[in-house]
Amino acid sequence: MDTTTELKAFNQLFIDYQSRFIRFANTYIHDMVVAEDFAIEALMYYWENRHKLQSESNVPAYILTIIKHKCLNYLQHIETAQNVSDKILSHAQWELSTRISTLQVCEPYELFTAEMEAIVKRTLESLPPQTRQIFVMSRYYNKSHKEIAEKLNITTKGVEFHVSKAIKALRLSLKDYMPVLLFFL
Repeated sequence: MDTTTELKAFNQLFIDYQSRFIRFANTYIHDMVVAEDFAIEALMYYWENRHKLQSESNVPAYILTIIKHKCLNYLQHIETAQNVSDKILSHAQWELSTRISTLQVCEPYELFTAEMEAIVKRTLESLPPQTRQIFVMSRYYNKSHKEIAEKLNITTKGVEFHVSKAIKALRLSLKDYMPVLLFFL
């Protein structure tokens, strides 16, 4: 067969089968533009490889097989992308749920309270023993200055001095927590 005859046969094949090929592809991939591309690409592949085919080959079936494989590859690619997307979405949903549940059980006041208690304990431990003892008696055991003075055999002014000294040290140690304390109080 000469080139002109081959070209006429190809044009007739194109006219007779193009819409069927496109319809076949679109039935599976549901995208008319891609279906048209697959039909044209399959026809072009046939044209470029026509000399390798046996003369008794069923050309429309051959082209349809090419389209079938293009559609399969396309759908498998979409399936893989969807699976990856689903896994990413699933992980993102898990991570979001974890953040929400963690935040729901979080009690900032308790977090700050524990930190502040540790700071108070360290600060009191750093005070001289008598200052620490007087502050503990005053604040933790609700003893009056007079009761503390009598028990320790010092003046009430001495008790006031030690309590003030302890409060000053605590204010300095807790300076970063003052806005939080004001917020919660």
